[in-house]
Amino acid sequence: MIYIRIGIVFAATAVILGALGAHALEPILSQDKMNSFLTGVRYQMYHAFALLALGVYHLLIKQNITLPGTLFTVGVLMFSLSIYGLTFLPLINVPHRWLGPITPIGGLLLISGWLSWLWITFKKNGTTVR
Repeated sequence: MIYIRIGIVFAATAVILGALGAHALEPILSQDKMNSFLTGVRYQMYHAFALLALGVYHLLIKQNITLPGTLFTVGVLMFSLSIYGLTFLPLINVPHRWLGPITPIGGLLLISGWLSWLWITFKKNGTTVR
């Protein structure tokens, strides 16, 4: 149930951020910064849906989903939040270079979340299903 709740929070904040981008940020961000910002929003929403699906999968299949759920959650926080920081911190003259390496680490965690979920689909009661 926790991953369903996290997915809902991620989805709601993605909609809020998307609306903010479409209505308030367009005049102040370059096209390149706007594209980066929207990439963060898009990946946040994709993984909000993934967390919702993962939670439903757990309710139906009763398999442990802690690893993919955690990887998706931390991956979104690292990937999307680092992009948001890289977009906004320069506007207020705050150092932000340290965020650059965080984005690809978040991306790797998202990929790892998908692969760990795939692995779970091959397991049943601790044994590998072919």
